[in-house]
Amino acid sequence: MQTDIEEWRHAKVTIMDTGVRGTIAVGLVPHYYKLDHQPGWLPNSIAYHADDGKLYNGNSVGQQFGPKCNRGDRIGCGIYADSFDAGLVTVFFTKNGKEVGSVVVPVVPDGLFPAIGMHSLGEEVRLDLQAEWGSEEEDSVMMVDSHEDEWARLYDVRVSGTLLEYVGKGKSIMDVGLAQARQPLTTRSHYFEVEIVDSGEKCYIALGLARRDYPKNRHPGWSRGSVAYHADDGKIFHGSGVGDQFGPRCFEGDIMGCGIMFPRDYVLDYEDEIDDWDAADVRQKQGRVENLLYLNDEDEEEGDDPEQEHEGRKVMVFFTRNGKIIGRREVVVPAGGFYPTIGMLSSGEKVKVDLHPLSG
Repeated sequence: MQTDIEEWRHAKVTIMDTGVRGTIAVGLVPHYYKLDHQPGWLPNSIAYHADDGKLYNGNSVGQQFGPKCNRGDRIGCGIYADSFDAGLVTVFFTKNGKEVGSVVVPVVPDGLFPAIGMHSLGEEVRLDLQAEWGSEEEDSVMMVDSHEDEWARLYDVRVSGTLLEYVGKGKSIMDVGLAQARQPLTTRSHYFEVEIVDSGEKCYIALGLARRDYPKNRHPGWSRGSVAYHADDGKIFHGSGVGDQFGPRCFEGDIMGCGIMFPRDYVLDYEDEIDDWDAADVRQKQGRVENLLYLNDEDEEEGDDPEQEHEGRKVMVFFTRNGKIIGRREVVVPAGGFYPTIGMLSSGEKVKVDLHPLSG
């Protein structure tokens, strides 16, 4: 990475997979740092290591510094903007939005650069070099800007920024916590994602699409006018309480996505009433899932009549896991459209939601 410490204040990684040993490190290194050494092992580098919770400050012998980190955890590293003094700077480290500790280090002539180290098979992280420090929830890493107005209905679900938390009893199938977005999917906003921040007791988390008047005590997919992918068993439910095997199970740290592949001639009567998402924000996120905007020409059904009534027309709904399409299901769009809908049903479940990562 070529981002100088003078231009950068805080970065974080989400541990997507700990691999064989979970030897993931986050820290700062000088320019031309040796690529076969973990951050923190060599002079003028410093890093927090997930596998043992130790701080390595220029040598291969670490000192106990904070808790160990596992799949789903976020490790951050940053500097205090006002800490530059006589060639020294204060570096801090975070875990899940809380500061673990800080240390004063010298600034080397060529500068210090963010560095991520991994050291065993299967390790995977997601990097955010533009993380904002000081504006995160105390108990989570979600931004505290209010997003409550994005939701039309919230039952037994508490919203904190982009974080949704199940607060229901979780004792029976009637205790579903439901969150339904205020706006339906359209050809201009056709896809959304949830990240499982905490799988809770059972990971009874589902995401999908449902009609506007969907019953509040039913998981998406269980009742008419809905389709959903369920994390706990990897099944797809399409208007029925009996699911079909569809994809892999999902766990803490996984990102589940749902969208519609609209045919090119698809027009919604209500689409002009939907507010456009911030175009600049959309452009920054468009690279996350590619080629999902429309059905390919060869995939479109022959004989579709552009003049036919579009309400009740069939579309292809697709689901993703960690940015990869896992399957599709052809469904009929209910009158009024399909609304992003999330269900949770066991204690402790938390998800981070992005209702508009892509633009149609």
